[in-house]
Amino acid sequence: MESAQLLKFFLFSGMSEDQFDNIIPFMAEEEYSADDIIIKEGKINDKIFFIIRGQVSVIKKDTFLYNYSEGEHFGEMEVLDVIPADATIKAVTPVTAATISNKALRAMYNTDAKTFSHITMNLTRDLSRRLRKLGKLYTISKQQE
Repeated sequence: MESAQLLKFFLFSGMSEDQFDNIIPFMAEEEYSADDIIIKEGKINDKIFFIIRGQVSVIKKDTFLYNYSEGEHFGEMEVLDVIPADATIKAVTPVTAATISNKALRAMYNTDAKTFSHITMNLTRDLSRRLRKLGKLYTISKQQE
């Protein structure tokens, strides 16, 4: 896993080099083929996925919602609130993803609380941005009715 590829992710922005270096041992790399289901709606997911290569689709109740590609992440909702996945994530192309599991995040908290706090703060900011974006889309769709 190359650090340069991971540094483009928002969750790692604003970190010192030492903090970032402390995260690498907690990460794993996973490969998926096109059409693989990475996360299944209604099933437990315990990882945040960082797309290093490829593209995935987000599907809810058999309805396509959007795509994520290189430099984007998914799976954070289930890691934060520990409930079954809200949507299915399916590989559109072959995918290489770096992951951080819930267990790894807890271990990080125990060994480097400052870095853990930095990641969770960035994660919270990113989720807030996503909610605002959805709110704007909802407002636009209501205005078009």
